[in-house]
Amino acid sequence: MLKLFRISSLLEGVSYLVILCVTLGVISRDFVYMLGMTHGVLFMLYLVLSLAASHKQGWSVMTWLLVLLASLVPFAFIPVELFVRKELLKNEQAAATNLAQGS
Repeated sequence: MLKLFRISSLLEGVSYLVILCVTLGVISRDFVYMLGMTHGVLFMLYLVLSLAASHKQGWSVMTWLLVLLASLVPFAFIPVELFVRKELLKNEQAAATNLAQGS
């Protein structure tokens, strides 16, 4: 679940930056509908997966709210990426420890 959330976080963050490029005039406004729809779907997926990952990982409500807030701030997907990467590493270490103790 966490890997899927990580992918959705990166895609949503990049799509947000692309939408901002349209606002700044870097990308033509002809693509607003397509980019906006894509970003909207990715944002909804991010919300659902963040809640599911939060529940599965046992994050506090404050942690989930910070992850949720990060979806509204440009470039905030980068700290979320670092946080999720750290969580994945922690999960892998715990699994390795459990495997070693079980042998």
